[in-house]
Amino acid sequence: MTGVILAGGKNTRMGENKAFLRIGGERLIDRTIRLFRSIFQEVIIVTATPLDYLDQEAVIVTDILPGKGALGGLYTGLFYSKDEHAFFSACDMPFLNGAFLEYMAQQAAGYDIVVPAPPDGLQPLHAIYARRCLPAIRARLDRNRLQIKEFYPGHHILKIPPEVLDTFDPEGHMFLNINTPEDLERLSLS
Repeated sequence: MTGVILAGGKNTRMGENKAFLRIGGERLIDRTIRLFRSIFQEVIIVTATPLDYLDQEAVIVTDILPGKGALGGLYTGLFYSKDEHAFFSACDMPFLNGAFLEYMAQQAAGYDIVVPAPPDGLQPLHAIYARRCLPAIRARLDRNRLQIKEFYPGHHILKIPPEVLDTFDPEGHMFLNINTPEDLERLSLS
């Protein structure tokens, strides 16, 4: 399986590249790459600024269809993936859980999408997608319909329920991301 990091956001609310924020003295991108390399056979970074990531041990790609948001990044990551399935996460998720990622990967066979389903809604940027999804994603991109979950209907989906999520993450931190300086400050105070 391939691990794909989506690092193509505009970072407008943060004011700087979120992938390079430091948590506990380590950049988020370095933490995520280290974790992904311990789990996945291939690691891809999808970014609009590839030169920023030349120090990473990963395949670095830019959007095939620029300006299409996270769905465009998902399409690009799947397109370049060598594997049938790829796990996707945003670059600003400091609490990715290796044991849970391995659990998700073990569930992927036979599914087009494996997605956590906590009570507050599906987590499409912490999910596994099969290359079989590429035509449906492309059709949405061509119509400028950029909501990731809109291409889900018609696919074989495994939604991981809250009771399973709680066994890996009783505090409910796995899906937190950092969007603003205030988010970062709250994180460093906890």
